[in-house]
Amino acid sequence: MENSDTAKLIRIHPEDNVGVLAQSVVSGQVIQFGNVETTADGNYALGHKFALEDISQGSKILKYGISIGSATESISKGAHVHLHNLQSDYLPTFTLDEERNFEG
Repeated sequence: MENSDTAKLIRIHPEDNVGVLAQSVVSGQVIQFGNVETTADGNYALGHKFALEDISQGSKILKYGISIGSATESISKGAHVHLHNLQSDYLPTFTLDEERNFEG
């Protein structure tokens, strides 16, 4: 019987270095994929990404078997992968760029 306190990550493509949450998790809940196990350090919604392996700064983040961005810092296996450590390959991360003025 599966432990309901353990959330699962799904690897969408065999080459992905991140997994996505199969359910929402709360802080302190265990998240697991194979030999990768981590404890959520916050509340995360379904679909959030976590590193399935160590990812060095500048390396590509692979989801769907393609690069969705680059690591802006080293990311440890099991860590949350989001805007704080990922730069998109597709769109500038305007929400993190406080120097831009979009009023005109």
